Amino acid sequence: MVFNTGAALLDAIVLAVVSREAEGTYGYKITQDVRKALEVSESTLYPVLRRLQKDECLEVYDVQFDGRNRRYYKVTEKGMAQLNLYHVEWKNYSRKISEMLEGGVTA
Repeated sequence: MVFNTGAALLDAIVLAVVSREAEGTYGYKITQDVRKALEVSESTLYPVLRRLQKDECLEVYDVQFDGRNRRYYKVTEKGMAQLNLYHVEWKNYSRKISEMLEGGVTA
């Protein structure tokens, strides 16, 4: 993708991905799901997860899996409120950009 992905957009995408799973989901799966929309490395994604946890948008818990712990992330109420705000902002932003790009094309 030729467009830079800012922190707010990445936060919104991660919250959207995690919110799909009522019981939460784990880091590797989050990475794979985010990569369906944009290319992101695990080294980029894990600081986002930690920041969202620190901001109380995600809660974290561990589950035993194949003899080791797997860290799960689940969206909190605050996280859902933030996701809803991102959704409204994205709709307004993307509509304005689409209008600009489509209005800027001349034959």
